[in-house]
Amino acid sequence: MLKEKQNLTDLQSSLPAESLDLPLGCGPLLPAEGGQPKPLRQQVFERVRSAGQTSRIDVAKDLGISPGSVTQLTSEIIASGLIVEAESPHDAHTRGRPPVALRIAPGAGYVVGMKLGDFIHSAVVVDFAGAPICEYDCAARAQRHEPDGLVSDARAILIALLEKADLSIDQISAVGVGIAGIVDHDMGVVPWSPLLRPRNVALRDLLSDKMGVPVHLDNDANVLTLAELWFGAGRGRQSFAVVTIEYGVGMGLVLDNRLYRGSGGLGLELGHTKVQLDGALCRCGKRGCLEAYLADYALVREARVALDMKSEPFGPVDIMLETLYEQAKAGNQHARTIFNRAGRYLALALSNVVHLFDPNLIILSGERMRYDYLYAEEVMAEMEGLTLDKGRPPPEVDINVWGGFVWARGAAALALSSVTDELFGAGRAEA
Repeated sequence: MLKEKQNLTDLQSSLPAESLDLPLGCGPLLPAEGGQPKPLRQQVFERVRSAGQTSRIDVAKDLGISPGSVTQLTSEIIASGLIVEAESPHDAHTRGRPPVALRIAPGAGYVVGMKLGDFIHSAVVVDFAGAPICEYDCAARAQRHEPDGLVSDARAILIALLEKADLSIDQISAVGVGIAGIVDHDMGVVPWSPLLRPRNVALRDLLSDKMGVPVHLDNDANVLTLAELWFGAGRGRQSFAVVTIEYGVGMGLVLDNRLYRGSGGLGLELGHTKVQLDGALCRCGKRGCLEAYLADYALVREARVALDMKSEPFGPVDIMLETLYEQAKAGNQHARTIFNRAGRYLALALSNVVHLFDPNLIILSGERMRYDYLYAEEVMAEMEGLTLDKGRPPPEVDINVWGGFVWARGAAALALSSVTDELFGAGRAEA
């Protein structure tokens, strides 16, 4: 089953300016299973944030606690300045005054999310309710492969973003950063990234020292998965997989409403699973990786040979891809063959995802999902043909054609999650 959906980011950006203060809610709608329980204050706060606006009685029902406990807890959170009371919309069919609702306090705090990319860096500042305040992007500099150059880029982006948003660094609680490659989230170390020449770079500490604010670091596919979990199609799902195709191929996985990272950041590197022994050369230096047949640079490499598209007359990679896509749509058989071949490799990858993780939802996410050859009915049919069914229905497949800032929104969710844990002391059982 294939579906295209409008995502929450698009919905918010399409709202008129005067309605942007309406709380739409962000964050997972379902509780995480397993692990140490979060403090009740944090559970209340997160329930208000995920609902956007809700009443005390609904919070009590959702969390299974007494209304009196909710009243006490919300009084403490209101006193801290994190949530406020707001009048609920009046229902003409009910009598009396509308119930008093709760919502995240405007201006309670801000975090920044940032995606450091191959060619474009993007950043967004959001408030504690997850609402976007300001966005900024810029071209990556040539010396990005050196840690100092990448960190300088990140600091320059932060300064430009805050200037545009009319905020100071003192108002920012944390910065979340997503970057391609193998990322040890807990240690803040990048063992390998196509954006960095050295190995085992302590990038989190370098960024934090340069920016003067706490930084939380993760793989870019993971932050995109957080964007789906916090703002997109995964909000009401307990478990789902995300596959993204951009200049690389990535995957993220949510199990029991928690992002799965593996033991050291190497988990779910779908783009570097092998699909051909001694096959095409991947940018990781190995041969036969899925990414070497499906990612942007793989399609461009094919186009340069089959269509004689040299980089000089056609310009950057994204322009070359658009040209390739236009030629495929116009009937150029060589261009169609390139996309169709990539689609077959995608079908193979999705079949492997189903066999390994058995998700009931796979989200194909990212800007390249505009290229419908990559998810044509033939691709979905081939995925099903490669998958053991045994009478079971195939997983639902959603297409989210996010804009470029979705990666930064996911990184902002990473920062929000970490800041919330620090504010409420998550991990300590409630007394």
